Amino acid sequence: MRVTDEILTRVDNGVGILTLNRPKAINSLNQTMVDVLAETLAAWADDDDIRAVLVEGAGERGLCAGGDVVALYHSARADGSAARKFWFDEYRMNALIGDYPKPYIALMDGIVMGGGVGVAAHGSVRVVTDTTKMAMPEVGIGFIPDVGGTYLLSRAPGALGLHAALTGSPFSGADAIALGFADHFVPHDKLAELTADIVAGDIDAAVAKHAVAPPASDLVAQRHWIDDCFAGDTVSDIIAALRGHDAGPANDAANVIAGRSPIALSVTLESVRRAKTLESLRDALVQEYRVSCASARSHDFVEGIRAQLVDKDRNPTWSPASLGEVTREDIENYFAPADPDLTF
Repeated sequence: MRVTDEILTRVDNGVGILTLNRPKAINSLNQTMVDVLAETLAAWADDDDIRAVLVEGAGERGLCAGGDVVALYHSARADGSAARKFWFDEYRMNALIGDYPKPYIALMDGIVMGGGVGVAAHGSVRVVTDTTKMAMPEVGIGFIPDVGGTYLLSRAPGALGLHAALTGSPFSGADAIALGFADHFVPHDKLAELTADIVAGDIDAAVAKHAVAPPASDLVAQRHWIDDCFAGDTVSDIIAALRGHDAGPANDAANVIAGRSPIALSVTLESVRRAKTLESLRDALVQEYRVSCASARSHDFVEGIRAQLVDKDRNPTWSPASLGEVTREDIENYFAPADPDLTF
């Protein structure tokens, strides 16, 4: 297997420990990291000396802030081939995690966004903390939730997944459990003890020892207006319902959504609703790969990353400029088969 300082691997008493190790970039995933993760996970799946896998992030800021989108930006400005390869390999890794034959423990401490969700939220033992800050923030850069995110978002209670997808706003560890992105709430200052107990013996007993009841979910407390407002057929309908609601957070959500990419919002709404009808994570990843490849050819993906992360003027010029200018054909084009399509 290939070796890189960006993914640290070790085995301790039968537990394979993977540490994402780009702390200055909040452990954002690049092609090398995806390759090493995939190769290591495949090898450990067939290794009788490995009884479980644990994934953590180096540094104090979080498990993983997502993919290296600046690299994707440069690829999209060229021929897009590097971006397509990254997504192809990343989504295959996400599927491997979803089907992993051994306990897969993800410590979702601090920032866990985008690609970080893909590395963690398809595992079998998903731990969040009081510092967890999770999000699928893709619409803010003219992109659409991926890494199996649409599969999870579509299965969240009521319209909570659509709220998370269309605002792109962060949510807490307690919210993550409520949405179905996590299973267990462990205080941040107990993570080291949790890891030590997992390595020492029984995983279920270790989790039971350190997990506590999560705080109440702020998002669940707002389901009455979220479910109502996000039932609209189009993003314009949803924004109108939010603006017409008397809850302050509803108006705040409308303002956030209104600043996002119109085409990304429209495709995201369609993606999450279609994902709800798909039978498996793999089916959702195939759909997401088609959408991502289309995104790489779009104006808004390059423009969104430019505005947020390259020039950092925070002033993207979206095209189409308004939701009313997005056509049904524009949306459908994102779902056309890729060439080649994602396979497993």
